[in-house]
Amino acid sequence: MSSTLREVRDPAAPPVNEGLASDAEARDPFLQALGERTRALRARRGMTRKQLAHTAEVSERHLANLEYGQGNPSILVLKQVAGALACPLAELLGDVTTRSPEWLLLRELLEQRDEDSLRRARLAAAAALGVARPLSAARSPRVALVGLRGAGKSTLGARLAADLGFEFVELSREIEKFAGCSVGEIQALYGQNAYRRYERRALEEAVQIHPEAVIATPGGIVSDPATFSLLLEHCTTVWLKATPADHMKRVVAQGDLRPMSGNNEAMEDLKSILAGREAFYSKADFALDTSAQDLDATFGALRALVREALVMPA
Repeated sequence: MSSTLREVRDPAAPPVNEGLASDAEARDPFLQALGERTRALRARRGMTRKQLAHTAEVSERHLANLEYGQGNPSILVLKQVAGALACPLAELLGDVTTRSPEWLLLRELLEQRDEDSLRRARLAAAAALGVARPLSAARSPRVALVGLRGAGKSTLGARLAADLGFEFVELSREIEKFAGCSVGEIQALYGQNAYRRYERRALEEAVQIHPEAVIATPGGIVSDPATFSLLLEHCTTVWLKATPADHMKRVVAQGDLRPMSGNNEAMEDLKSILAGREAFYSKADFALDTSAQDLDATFGALRALVREALVMPA
């Protein structure tokens, strides 16, 4: 075996000192925990350090440093060690879904399942844990509209709420009330993580306060799986779809001229965002194409869809 295979690392990185690592690295809690997991996994497999080093194609000294939380192993070395231990890289790194035998058995059960099977398993698990309505239960009279900005959530949502006699909740405005400043200021001053926390709080309050409502959600609500899961659990969800060109045109019509700066690049960005979120938007209970017809006809289709879903007179 070549030394390159034995100790894979970034060629641009400084040479690895295979003796004692720096004090800072030696004390790093993550590296110490990583070493403990490596030793535990090796023990579970009944492998000696020499056997694991040979199978992983890393030097025994390199592996010893890893197990004692010394040094800073490259991701390629960790991938090789995980492969030799026949475990997911996530388990070696300490992902939450690998922290107990039950988690690991669940991962194994769900491994290689198709999307439809995973969806059924998620819904069944949510119902069994009491965090969602049973699959046979009536749909929630909270209607949440999801989709990218410019899909028509605010316009159609306000009309739908008035038609149903429900409260209309624009979640972006509720987020601003919590923060005491605009969405743009939240993101500029405090960052995305803070914005997502306000978003979660605003949704929790909307669900708690309004047993019946039409909720227009921010386009990025799918970015936080926990928040999006809460939405799916407590609302009847409708994905308002539109073509990228219509999204762009409607945003500009609302007075936001930023997308016109470098239009080709902006359009490519929009298409990329839509492609990255479509798999999550598609988890909604229903989907409606708002580019297929004019506003009145689209509202009529949305009204009929929601009234039928909620078993309300047409």
